Amino acid sequence: MKLLLKKDIPSLGIVGDVVNVSAGYARNYLVPQNLATLPTEANMKMLASARTEAEARRQVRINKMTATADALADVEVTIEAAANTDGVLYGSVGPREVSAALREEGHDVTTAQVRMHDPLKRLDNVMVDVIFADTIETKVKVWVIRSKAEEGDGKPVEEKSWSEEQEEVVSGGQEQGRERRPRDE
Repeated sequence: MKLLLKKDIPSLGIVGDVVNVSAGYARNYLVPQNLATLPTEANMKMLASARTEAEARRQVRINKMTATADALADVEVTIEAAANTDGVLYGSVGPREVSAALREEGHDVTTAQVRMHDPLKRLDNVMVDVIFADTIETKVKVWVIRSKAEEGDGKPVEEKSWSEEQEEVVSGGQEQGRERRPRDE
């Protein structure tokens, strides 16, 4: 079934495009949501100005994505993660962590734009794809390093709770003339 789009639909087209879709998609979604109408001459004339505005917005968006991709061309990001002595991470580094690291450096990248086959599970450096559109993509080098909060044995440093610190302070001397005995646990 042929329909004239009234609004931009990312996987289908922009305002003013005449698209061929299944009857069910047209009848159950596009027409009831007021996203498309029948492609008559009157409707096409009515949407002509909206189409030129949509093309201008699309061109601005493409220019912005191209500029962002060019800015990311030689970027390297470092992500700290907890790992054992063999370099295997206790968790993993995925698109969310990569996009967060890029945003910290001032780049406008969403999690959906970072494409990884598998999450990183080892200390390593890899090239990760950042895809903005079908024709606009770039690669970013991601370094996964051991976090600085780890001791030399590869185990994360455990912080003592307030009660443990108090216990050490009190057990360091005598408590009102009595010796401190260990508790039975």
